[in-house]
Amino acid sequence: MNIEWVQKHCLALPHTTEQVQWEDHLLFKIGGKMYAVLPLSPGGNFLSLKADPEEFADLVEIPGVIPAPYLARAKWVALERSNTLPRHEIKRLLDRAYDTVLGKLPKKAQARLRGG
Repeated sequence: MNIEWVQKHCLALPHTTEQVQWEDHLLFKIGGKMYAVLPLSPGGNFLSLKADPEEFADLVEIPGVIPAPYLARAKWVALERSNTLPRHEIKRLLDRAYDTVLGKLPKKAQARLRGG
């Protein structure tokens, strides 16, 4: 499983932190709120991420993109395989997940993270 490019992309987004949680999942967070989850052991989905609420319904219509287990009601999707979507599209979705979660943080936290 090649997850290094996802990790590199997420860590390039400002103020992203990573944390191992639930024994074998790598979480990417902004302001303490997660926006993407990578399983570190094989057997599950390739990647779960927060979807733009307006894109959620369209995304889950794509073969290999499913509502994320336990997180679908919060508009999260899971990619079943690393080749479910082209890499550039996965990066766009990660950027959008980051922006969506950042935009939901309290204004004070947003200002602090944006340097204002």
